[in-house]
Amino acid sequence: GKNPFADLFKPRLTVRELAMITRQLATLIAAGLPVEEALLAVSKQSENPRIQGMLLAVRGKVMEGYSLANSFAEYPRAFPNLYRATVSAGESAGHLDLVLNRLADFTESQQESRSRIQQAMFYPAILFFLTIAILAGLLGYVVPDIVKVFADTGQDLPGLTVFIISLSDLVASYGVFVAIGMFFAFLAARRALQVPSIRLNWDRRLLHLPLIAKMIQGMNTAQFASTLSILSASGVPLVDAMRIAGQVLSNTFLQKKVAEATVKVSEGSSLIGALEQSGYFPPMMLHMIASGESSGQLDDMLSSVAHSMQQDVELLLG
Repeated sequence: GKNPFADLFKPRLTVRELAMITRQLATLIAAGLPVEEALLAVSKQSENPRIQGMLLAVRGKVMEGYSLANSFAEYPRAFPNLYRATVSAGESAGHLDLVLNRLADFTESQQESRSRIQQAMFYPAILFFLTIAILAGLLGYVVPDIVKVFADTGQDLPGLTVFIISLSDLVASYGVFVAIGMFFAFLAARRALQVPSIRLNWDRRLLHLPLIAKMIQGMNTAQFASTLSILSASGVPLVDAMRIAGQVLSNTFLQKKVAEATVKVSEGSSLIGALEQSGYFPPMMLHMIASGESSGQLDDMLSSVAHSMQQDVELLLG
């Protein structure tokens, strides 16, 4: 049988590389080139030996008679589940070039969105660490000198001053041990969050914290709507599209809620009914999906929902 750990050692593609390859393949296939020739041309275009080798291996599978989606499955870390499902739908519908272009757009917009979020989070993180460093410096080096001045006067000190002096003594005496302790506590927390039950409980609690909850909900619902939109528009059946879209969410509790909604849709429920029952999707999103379902334009409405949710996240971060 296949070694389950073999995929862990297979190469990845950055989001930028994946978008570029996808766009080039779409252009060549739209120009009428057979898939294997398009793969060969894109591999020659790349100057990266890792990408060349990957594309030539995919081409080899295509020439053996496999579909492009199944050939991409040789490199699951480079071409994820969502990507392969969309390519497969494009092949089945005979619109591979259109689907690849849509995938390239989606990949690029995801990259832009991720980089905007990272930039927005970067400055608060830097300010937080600088504040901690300055406080540690003040308590460890500046306060002890001031204490000597107070000690010389022999006066009784206010309670707050006594507290700050005690805190300074603690930092001066045990600061290194506190820092090491915090580092190991951080590692232990990361390890604990790898346990599914602990991670699920943590992710559920995050969805009830002020400010953080809105941001996490917004980011995850935007991701869900974007993925569902591209899969549904490419011809993937709604139940399969929901299953895949649920898997790409970062919050495991919302993943669970989407999985439950997927079961309801597979049993005949409407998408709006299933998502409403979960209780974790924003009202605006639900109203737009209800409108899309009733008008028969769910694909277009999902795309609008994704755009709207993404704007909300950017306003929160702004």
